[in-house]
Amino acid sequence: MHFATWITFVIAASIIAVSPGSGAVLSMSHGLSYGVKKASATILGLQLGLLVVLGIAGAGVGSLLLASEVAFNLVKTVGALYLIYLGLSQWRAKVAVTGDVHADAVVPSMRRRVLTGFLTNVTNPKGIIFMVAVLPQFISPTSPLLPQLLILAVTMCTIDQIVMHSYAFLASSMQRFFRDASAVKKQNRFFGGLLMAVGAALFFVKRGGQAAS
Repeated sequence: MHFATWITFVIAASIIAVSPGSGAVLSMSHGLSYGVKKASATILGLQLGLLVVLGIAGAGVGSLLLASEVAFNLVKTVGALYLIYLGLSQWRAKVAVTGDVHADAVVPSMRRRVLTGFLTNVTNPKGIIFMVAVLPQFISPTSPLLPQLLILAVTMCTIDQIVMHSYAFLASSMQRFFRDASAVKKQNRFFGGLLMAVGAALFFVKRGGQAAS
């Protein structure tokens, strides 16, 4: 892969990673609720999901998915319902009050945090649309496919991991303002509402990547 091609992909991947989406909302939510260290498990799950999406796009399955209205709508519906479920769970999350009258969100297990991040990215049809539309622009048909996909995957995941950790860190820096039970509940409802809104918006995503008017 030529350096000019790679650096162009770095710019494109950075723009996509910084753009607010379900992954960014989840990273901020877990960063604020559990701290950066525990949010790292969620971000790991996001990267695993991203790798699956990259693999789907690279193998050409994504093109077939976009060509089939039934298959695309199925993935879209599953992704939307999962985000709505995730948002509802966040909205109703329990709050634990410690002995010093501080309140903390009940932390899910590491396995559950990883799974939450994984499912958030792997069921996102907008991610598949982006990868299918953009990835081929950076792949040379005259060179071996696998090495190119590996370079793009490592680059994309590295950038996304840095950005998601930045979101989590910025959110965690606000933890001191969310220490009483009422504030934690409001925080849960805010991020829960955002996740449900993102999930609802997915219902309007079309195969061409344009939102319904």
